[in-house]
Amino acid sequence: MIIHIVKPNETISSIASFYGVSARRITIDNGLDRQPFLVVGQALIILIPETVHTVKEGDSLFTIARLYGVTELQLMQRNPEAAVNRTIYPGQQLVINYRDQGRTEKYIYGFIYPNINETVLRRTLPYASGCAIFGYGFTREGELLSLNDTSLIDTMYSYKVAPYMLITSLTEDGNFDSDIASLIFNNSAIQNRVIENVLSTMEEKGYLGLDIDFEYIKPEDRDAYSSFVENITTRLNERGYTVNVDLAPKVSDTQQGSVYEGHDYAAIGAAANTVMLMTYEWGYTYGPPRAIAPIDEVRRVVEYAVSVIDNSKILLGIPNYAYDWTLPYQKGVSRATGIGNETALRIAAENRAEIQFDDVSASPFFEYNDAGGNKHIVWFEDVRSIREKFNLVDEFSLRGAGYWNFMNPFSSNWSYVGTRYNIFKIE
Repeated sequence: MIIHIVKPNETISSIASFYGVSARRITIDNGLDRQPFLVVGQALIILIPETVHTVKEGDSLFTIARLYGVTELQLMQRNPEAAVNRTIYPGQQLVINYRDQGRTEKYIYGFIYPNINETVLRRTLPYASGCAIFGYGFTREGELLSLNDTSLIDTMYSYKVAPYMLITSLTEDGNFDSDIASLIFNNSAIQNRVIENVLSTMEEKGYLGLDIDFEYIKPEDRDAYSSFVENITTRLNERGYTVNVDLAPKVSDTQQGSVYEGHDYAAIGAAANTVMLMTYEWGYTYGPPRAIAPIDEVRRVVEYAVSVIDNSKILLGIPNYAYDWTLPYQKGVSRATGIGNETALRIAAENRAEIQFDDVSASPFFEYNDAGGNKHIVWFEDVRSIREKFNLVDEFSLRGAGYWNFMNPFSSNWSYVGTRYNIFKIE
């Protein structure tokens, strides 16, 4: 695969002609059908097909996959336009494989909310191994709060994606409740009620795994939280379920701060089946403008994590979103707007901005002036920053990656991941 940086006066057609591929292929692989025109400095993934099949009358994804010894889902990964309705038409050219198609298997994980756009979900799931639905809260008595998730679970199975139930202490107002979490950790009767309710729900709805997302845990509950993870993992493993725990991005065991102190990497890593490092939010809604997941900071977290957790259990967190700050930034006043990575590029195109790339953080950004004359800066992710993150996954032989989240389209990312790796799927 090739990463091409757009230069002045280049068009999709001129780039396609240079590499000997179709303009339609570049458009699909990079999600450009929603972008008015190319942006100077924009990174495009260029995939060179090795084998192409022209669809004939009577062909189906099933028959074509069997003819070439690939799976239907691999065909969808390489031809995302077929992923939503699984329909093809005579004369359509389907990529069977690309040059330098990856063979290493990785686990690709992510999160969704029940209100996810159906088209975005179906375009994403061919590239996913597991997916957690956010999320089940609980009462002080240990009863679970209901969630409308049945149809989402059915859709995941149709793409051979493992559905994960998610439990969290996040309240309806968007804050983590450390008191109710503490109650679960320290009251054995309530904890067992939560576990029984989780098991009952997983069995009833067809979940295959559990995701535990407790953040801002009281420092004094650190050991109790680790014991809770050990207890619930043991109980679920006995019934054939797996457990993933989301971990704050620490760089040492003694790191201070309300988000870090309650997470014991070594203890949780030993107890859980897998963990996901939440390696994002250096640039965040209320903070000063900067890269969301700077590679130098991410590396420090990975280096610490592998020193105390089996690397085959670790998923590297990747942000599938961007932030748009209005300048000048004012501490305590400014608030960045969260947007998708493809939305960021549309904003750049509409405002004739030029994409810059910061080598230290390995992250792209751009500045623009809105209609009212206000200056903005946008930090986002592109195929270059994604490549650097997966280089870490490979360097440290991690299990794979976990995306926060799957709610936004990110075509170039999925084109990259689907070509670089063989993505694990359930049977």
